[in-house]
Amino acid sequence: MIEDRDYCMSSFLTYRTVIDQTKCFSLKYPPRYTKIPENRVQVHNSDELYKTLKNQVEELCKNHKVALALSGGIDSAVLAKFMPKGSTAYTFQCIVPGKEVTNEVPAAQKYAKECGLNHKVVKIYWEDMEKYAPLLMKKKGAPIHSIEVQIYKAAMQAKADGFDTLLFGESADSLYGGLSMLLSRDWTMGEFIDRFSNVLPHHALMNPQWELEPFKQYTKDGYVDVHGFLSHIFFPESIGSYINAGTAAGVECYMPYAMTEMAVDLDLERVRKGENKYLIREVFESLYPGFVVPPKTPMPRPVNEWFENWEGPKRKEFIPHCQKAMTGNQKWLLWSLETFLNILDEE
Repeated sequence: MIEDRDYCMSSFLTYRTVIDQTKCFSLKYPPRYTKIPENRVQVHNSDELYKTLKNQVEELCKNHKVALALSGGIDSAVLAKFMPKGSTAYTFQCIVPGKEVTNEVPAAQKYAKECGLNHKVVKIYWEDMEKYAPLLMKKKGAPIHSIEVQIYKAAMQAKADGFDTLLFGESADSLYGGLSMLLSRDWTMGEFIDRFSNVLPHHALMNPQWELEPFKQYTKDGYVDVHGFLSHIFFPESIGSYINAGTAAGVECYMPYAMTEMAVDLDLERVRKGENKYLIREVFESLYPGFVVPPKTPMPRPVNEWFENWEGPKRKEFIPHCQKAMTGNQKWLLWSLETFLNILDEE
């Protein structure tokens, strides 16, 4: 493995991971890469998806002490129906003193009550980010996604409560057409690079580098196969955040959707008409008759509020004031990258 800090910085800002696995930030903290799970169940329709999710959860609960990470969305709500009555479900709640931010607790409480689950709330503060991010970065050998601290804190709570496994609805979005904004139209490669890249390297780094091979790999006749890209490039990066946080806490993060794969082409017309994750919607509607399918939202993290007055990275690798026009999510990536670089430079 070769140390190539400039390459790794650019790759992280673009993809949230180092794409070339022969390279690393530093041999001091070797990176831990995540592979796509093998022997995934092939899913042709919502009935098959229902059965494989139900079977996975029931088998897991027979052999492990399992708790559920329950959000306000349909992915984890589906899994909640398959948990034994009286099981524990945790919902993350980010707190910003004096400000109202996204709160999934009320919606999650409804699912927990419907399924007879013991509902607990794990509160997340900015101080948790500062406290746990370095530990998780050292474990990963790279900067981290903003969801990892929340997962780690919840996993630590689950472990303290006697559980060895935490169940997540992760991967439903990338595998079943949940990222509807990215799937909303046909994109040329240049357009998709601009749309997908978390932070374009030349917007933040003094020595930017480009890794375009993943985009090229899923481009045909000038247009990107977005679902293919999400299912093979975004998917392993996404599950890696859960695996890293769980491993650091000594708890297995199990993701039933990640153990499945669509065996038929994604119906882009249905997604673009508003039926994102239509197979999962069908499962949800069969399990929760009368419930309204909630709008799709990412795992809450109030990065806009946390970074409202942040003055940006100070290290020489960054363009001064590069954060000024960026979103909270983009600022997190800059903060995470600078924090990891500072860790690498520690004696």
